[in-house]
Amino acid sequence: MGLVGPGFIAPHHIDAVRRLGDVDVVAIAGSNAASARKKADLLHIETSYGDYRELIARPDIDVIHNTTPNHLHFPVSLAALEAGKHVISDKPLAMTSNEASTLRAAADAAGVVNAVTFNYRGNPLVQQARLMVEQDKLGRVFFVHGQYLQDWMTDDHVYSWRSDPSKGGVSSALADIGSHWCDLAQHVSGGRIIEVLADMTTVVKTRYTSGASAEAFSQNQTGERRPVTVNGEDLASVLVRFDNGARGCFTVGQVLSGHKNGLQLEVNGRTSSLRWLQEEQNELWIGHYNRPNEILKKDPSLMLPGAAGYASLPGGHQEGWPDAFRNIIADIYQWIRTGERPATVCTFADAEYLSHVLDAMLASHEAGSVWKQVQLPAVAGETNTASLAAQ
Repeated sequence: MGLVGPGFIAPHHIDAVRRLGDVDVVAIAGSNAASARKKADLLHIETSYGDYRELIARPDIDVIHNTTPNHLHFPVSLAALEAGKHVISDKPLAMTSNEASTLRAAADAAGVVNAVTFNYRGNPLVQQARLMVEQDKLGRVFFVHGQYLQDWMTDDHVYSWRSDPSKGGVSSALADIGSHWCDLAQHVSGGRIIEVLADMTTVVKTRYTSGASAEAFSQNQTGERRPVTVNGEDLASVLVRFDNGARGCFTVGQVLSGHKNGLQLEVNGRTSSLRWLQEEQNELWIGHYNRPNEILKKDPSLMLPGAAGYASLPGGHQEGWPDAFRNIIADIYQWIRTGERPATVCTFADAEYLSHVLDAMLASHEAGSVWKQVQLPAVAGETNTASLAAQ
């Protein structure tokens, strides 16, 4: 495999691939030769490039990991697809829904494995939750709700490429972490979001930058800084409706003091409920109305068969964020080897759909926070809505 974009998330891709044991990390490519070489040395990778096209052109590289900033997802992934490579992209799939649709079509035409690393799917108890819903252990699902709260952008001296709409996109918190919540909600509940009502705001309207690019979660505040007006939302709340009749709501924000990576999902069915918190990811709360509630600890001997395999260690041995990420990467490479896609893998088609969900949220807010349907690309001159979009 080869990796393009050796920033914040890249070492986790490299670590996950190396843990598989049978995939060679051949080379990485960065924004220039010097920075790529420096990162390659840190990651113990022999070859580096200052131009991603040189890496993609290598015939001995079968898989491209695209971990570039958002604005480069489209050109890098498209070049890899056109070269016949399997592509594993960090989220979002692209900056716009039009670009996402183009990439999905290119992946279909190329006939290669295509995946986006919505890594929370890889947690063992997330898979337990998904299977519990699928096997009707909660009864009919009617409400899906939660939040994704962080505080790393609370300080107005924190400024990264994610705050720049030309690099991160017009949406900030919703695109960055709201996409994770929406993907998780759909993956676990089995429903698709088809209508939204969004309220968005920018709490920190002016940030201060040194002009240099910073990685996500960076607290480097050294050097002289200048003010920059920020328009992307750092706080948003959204009502949602699913195609299976369920209702839902969620809040995302990155300026909520004390919340480090507070992703939470709760699913309520007619007979039982479940709740999963990323910061307590080795526990799954299961609620009942006619008997005591339960807390299921991550223990493969107690989990459903389809979920137990995602636990690498016995009960009482804690697993974390890198382990869930490794599970996703392992399933993607299983698809590459066997031609059969595991249910945990988010495809380009899945990620394309999420880009249209984001479009609907932005349109809802711009219209004064009214209900908006998720609109898909026109087919044969007709407008399609999300209710027709299952793939």
